[in-house]
Amino acid sequence: QVQLVESGGGLAQAGGSLRLSCAASGRTFSNYAMGWFRQAPGKEREFVAAISWSGGVMHYANSMKGRFTISRDNAKNTVYLQMNSLKPEDTAVYYCAAGQLGATTREYDYWGQGTQVTVSS
Repeated sequence: QVQLVESGGGLAQAGGSLRLSCAASGRTFSNYAMGWFRQAPGKEREFVAAISWSGGVMHYANSMKGRFTISRDNAKNTVYLQMNSLKPEDTAVYYCAAGQLGATTREYDYWGQGTQVTVSS
């Protein structure tokens, strides 16, 4: 089992920045690729970004490229999502997940409880 706890969400203005963190415990963190997903009210959960177990490979959803950066620190069992140039449409609950590197929820076995990000215009 892997337990994941997200933090860092909150309220930001359009154009601003937030940094999300996801702390892992349980099984060896560095065995897993990590992903970030988000879900807005009334919408399906969508892929944001993913990073390989080593941190050497990153994938981003097209709408996040150039604005969001995923990174990880295996010594701290933590994955991060730096979000810049935020837009109101980025408002959602953001989830981190552990599993296989991929862009769909099927690749991930473990999920955090989510952290709310709200971007005001």
